[in-house]
Amino acid sequence: MMDILKNKKFHWPSQLNQKALQTRLLQAVRNRHGHRPKDADRDTYDMVVGSYNIHKCVGVDNVFDPARIVHVVAELDPDIMAFQEADKRFGERIGLLDPELLKSETGLERVPINTMSPRGLGWHGNALFMRNGKVKDIVQLKLPGVEPRGALIVELDMPLGLIRIVAAHFGLLHHSRIQQAKLILSILEKREIMPTIMIGDLNEWRLGRTSSLKSLAPFFDLRLGTLPSFPSRFPVLALDRVFAYPHELVSNIEIHNSPLARLASDHLPIKAEIDLEGATKLLKERVKQTTR
Repeated sequence: MMDILKNKKFHWPSQLNQKALQTRLLQAVRNRHGHRPKDADRDTYDMVVGSYNIHKCVGVDNVFDPARIVHVVAELDPDIMAFQEADKRFGERIGLLDPELLKSETGLERVPINTMSPRGLGWHGNALFMRNGKVKDIVQLKLPGVEPRGALIVELDMPLGLIRIVAAHFGLLHHSRIQQAKLILSILEKREIMPTIMIGDLNEWRLGRTSSLKSLAPFFDLRLGTLPSFPSRFPVLALDRVFAYPHELVSNIEIHNSPLARLASDHLPIKAEIDLEGATKLLKERVKQTTR
């Protein structure tokens, strides 16, 4: 691939050709064995949950522009938003987003976690924001593996009911991701039953037996969120993922591929339209059936 890019005769596809290629690529992904088919999508939803690896607010043009990230998030209009790489990775780990600008543009407010520095926003770069909700519980995990990685497990009381958000940024190494997935599953299995979304940059695009995330299958439907989000200029890898419990919680998953999003970060944001009210009723009915 690098040899091709070095060739002066090589040109990136035009915007029209890129759109056609991405449409065919998305269709190919949707048709892969084991992936949730497009006809499983539903129109019924009452909330939007998003995730965005913001690449420390540095776009593909190498410009540091936090306001541009905020404007992309405003395009998504989420009720809950998870960010990865929201802080500087080294040194004081200063937060890179402007929370006040984000609040004024989107209504999102930061979930109050214990940050890694007084001026930070996140936990190992993971930050979570919400609109019109209350925090019920927060668990901050240091994930196993070679690289320093973390995850947030946050239970929120939203206007339509309780929801648990697992916001994570998994490691680059396959073995590390296996350990990280197993740790999160072991914690979730001990928690109260409630609608749960796992979302973030999980650095895994594989399906089936070769996936480092396969241990999550007893809890989540791993077929849900396999849509290409990286690199933003021409996405081919599904690194940003969404999983749900119960599986019916998610009505639709989309990669937000706007002109600004293609420029603002090397990842495109992913969003899930969810039916929280319907999933809450479904879980209550299941609990009743098991206790009869």
